[in-house]
Amino acid sequence: MRHLFIAVFLSLGLAVSAQAQSDEIEANIRAQIEAFKADDFVTAFTFASPSIRDIFRTPDNFGAMVRNGYPMVWRPAEVEFLELREISGALWQKVRITDADGAVHVLDYQMVNLESGWKINGVQILEAPGVAA
Repeated sequence: MRHLFIAVFLSLGLAVSAQAQSDEIEANIRAQIEAFKADDFVTAFTFASPSIRDIFRTPDNFGAMVRNGYPMVWRPAEVEFLELREISGALWQKVRITDADGAVHVLDYQMVNLESGWKINGVQILEAPGVAA
């Protein structure tokens, strides 16, 4: 009976830990999106991983890339978090974003856990549901 209790306790602990991790990842992505909506590229840049910051060098360069390449993230009408999954050792958070025109976009955020917390290490635009080639 004691072993069963320990197994249940460990399982619950892992589930709570995974949920806390998921909540923190979602909060960071949501905070970055809110910063973009406010044109606060300095704050938005703080949610990017060091490798992303090295690529773009300044918040203004980063903001220009988002405005031009990811306008649905810059000005979303609706944001919905889908599944968080591990792929080849990396965590990916899938997010459905509806833009101001009502178009649906599905994005995959690669997340990295640093001493300072979770950071966004890249974003991919995926094929939206219902879109056929």
